[in-house]
Amino acid sequence: MVERHPEMVKERHLKTLDGLWVVWGSGLLLLVVILLAPTVGSQPLNWREVWEYLHGQSTRSGIIFFQLRLPRVLLAALAGGGLAVAGVVFQALLRNPLATPYTLGISAGSALGAVLAIKWHLSGLWLGFSPVQWCALGGGLATLLLVMALARSAAGWSIHTLVLAGVTMNYFLGALILFAQYLADFTETIQMVRWMMGQISTTGTPLLMATAGLVISVSVILWILAKPLDLISTSPELALSRGVSVQQVQWIALSLAALVTAGLVALCGPIGFVGLVVPHVLRMLAGPAHRVLIMAALFTGAAFLLLADTLARTLIPPVDLPVGILTALVGGPFFLWLLFRREQVFL
Repeated sequence: MVERHPEMVKERHLKTLDGLWVVWGSGLLLLVVILLAPTVGSQPLNWREVWEYLHGQSTRSGIIFFQLRLPRVLLAALAGGGLAVAGVVFQALLRNPLATPYTLGISAGSALGAVLAIKWHLSGLWLGFSPVQWCALGGGLATLLLVMALARSAAGWSIHTLVLAGVTMNYFLGALILFAQYLADFTETIQMVRWMMGQISTTGTPLLMATAGLVISVSVILWILAKPLDLISTSPELALSRGVSVQQVQWIALSLAALVTAGLVALCGPIGFVGLVVPHVLRMLAGPAHRVLIMAALFTGAAFLLLADTLARTLIPPVDLPVGILTALVGGPFFLWLLFRREQVFL
C-alpha cells in the first residue's frame, strides 16, 4: 500500500478549501449583483410604485422593474453562467486553456442562420421565438452535427480531428456570412452587424423559463460527469485505465456544452470571451476539480455577464450598448495575456 506524504495530503486539503471558498464567494457575488442590477438604470425607480405593482396596480416603475429590467437581468445571468460552464467543458476535453464554446464553429453556424433570416425578412413568432432565433439555433446545431460527422468519418477519431473540423467550419461559415452581408442592403447589414455584436434584451416568461431549464439541466448533468472530466483532462489514458468510457463521456459532454452554447447564441448573439476568461480565472483560483469549477463557473459567469450588461445599458444613457463590446474589451487583453504567459497553470 502506498503511503501518502503529509504535505501532499495537506496541499490537497487546502486546494479543496480554496475551491469551496471560490464556490461560496462566487455564489454570494451573484446574489449581490442580481439584487442590485435591476435597481440601476437610466430611469429612476419609485419603490412605492414597485410595491403597488405587486398588489395589482399598473404603475410605471413597476412595469420598468418587473417587465423590463428583471427579465433582462435573469437572462443575462443564465447566458453568462451557461457560456462559462460550456467553456469549462471545452477547455477540459480539448485540454487547451484557450478553448472557448465557439471553438467548434457553433457561433459561426448560428450567425449564418441569423444572417439568412434577416436577409430573407422572415417574420412572426413560433412558440415565443422569432425566426432569427430559430434560424440561429438551427444553424448552430447543424454546424455541430456536421463537425462531429466530419470528425467521426476521419480515420482514427480524436479530439484533434474535432478541433480541426471546427476551425475549418469557422473559416468556411465566416466566408458565407461575409458573402451574405455583401449582398444585403444597408438596413439588413446594420441588423446583421448588431446581432453579431451580441446583446441581452428583454424577454418573455416562456422564453426565460426555457432558457433556465436548458442551462440548469445541462449544468447538473455536466456536474455529475465531473469525476470522468477530471481524469480525461489529466490524461485520456489514465481515464481508460480507471474504467472511464472516454469517447462516450467526450461525446456526451461536448454535445451538452455545444447544445447550451447554440441555444444561448440564438437568444443573445455571439457574446465573446465569457467562456474563455471565467473558466481560466477559476482554474487558477480553485484548481482543476470540475465539481468545483462547474458550480463556480455557473455563478461567476452569471455575475460577470450581468455586470457587463448593467454597464452596457447605463454607461452612455439612453444608448443601450451591445454587451459583446464590453466583454470583448475585457476579454481581448486577457486573451493576449494568456498567449504571452509562460507559466503553465492549466493542469
